[in-house]
Amino acid sequence: MACPRSSSQSVILPVYNAERWLDKCLKSLLEQDFEGSIELSVFNDASTDNSINIIEKWKVLLEEAGIQVCVGGHCSPQPRGVGFAKNHAVGQSSGTYLCFLDSDDVMMPQRIRLQWEIATRHPKSIVGCQVRREPADATERYTHWINTLTNEQLVVQVFTSHGPTIIMPTWFCSREWFCHVGRFDEGGKGTPEDLLYFYEHLRQGGEVYRVDQCLLLYRYHPQAATHSILEETIWTHRLRFLEERVLRHWTSVTIWNAGKQGRKLFRSLSSTNQKKVIAFCDVDKKKITKGFYTYEESKENPKPRIPILHFRDASPPFISCVKLDLTGGQFEENLSQLNLKEGVDYHHFS
Repeated sequence: MACPRSSSQSVILPVYNAERWLDKCLKSLLEQDFEGSIELSVFNDASTDNSINIIEKWKVLLEEAGIQVCVGGHCSPQPRGVGFAKNHAVGQSSGTYLCFLDSDDVMMPQRIRLQWEIATRHPKSIVGCQVRREPADATERYTHWINTLTNEQLVVQVFTSHGPTIIMPTWFCSREWFCHVGRFDEGGKGTPEDLLYFYEHLRQGGEVYRVDQCLLLYRYHPQAATHSILEETIWTHRLRFLEERVLRHWTSVTIWNAGKQGRKLFRSLSSTNQKKVIAFCDVDKKKITKGFYTYEESKENPKPRIPILHFRDASPPFISCVKLDLTGGQFEENLSQLNLKEGVDYHHFS
């Protein structure tokens, strides 16, 4: 079903077995304080619960309030995945701007208005916002990271295991820019379609902004699609992006962390980039005293031996494999002592 080409804002809502959350999600759309025209574009990805009946109930209520609703979907035996559902929801919508929403989340009343104000000034941007997690104690480090990144970090801290620096259910962008970047990957379950799209957005010169207000209640629960994505899948994509965007331009690099994660990064690099690694650095006296990491899996003879140095004796640029907010602030303090610039002298790959 295609919506009439008239609305200024399209709320993009993929749905799969969301009966538990849909009422609060759709009520939050009804409560938006944006004064322009809004439509809701729902795509039902083969739900087997009561989702479609809840959607039809809210279609009546929303249209009575002046919000156009178009509902698409399919009845295949299996869902086609979040990327497929989002693409179809976008395709059947009409708005000049796209406001992405997950069916288990709740928008604050000012969300559309505040994100639209930024998006109109920055047409090549994805605009996010701060969030409130529910339950409040779920993924505390991740939630802190989402909400406290600086404007510069939104575009440089893009290689960590956290994924996009603004989370998908907060995305807001123009339809024109979305179509310029392309569609979501439709690989289905286990595909990080948001991360892949975010990386392509950056490749195309896209900007990233965040409204520094909490505009979304972001739920954490075992049924969330993100749990189907393997950590190794995310690792592979962010590694390739790091090599493409950073290491390709560096002639040498020091890996900060001579432990498990640092060694894994070294082994995962292309042979060309492995040769650029001049040292590991660390604070662990045992590792530093050992002096070298020997790459036993190498086919070279003799095996490559990479020096292990104290961080104060190492040379930038660095790729850090130390997880943020897990050392009581000690790692962050050590890094700040070196007076380096993130995005130039070092990147996080934690």
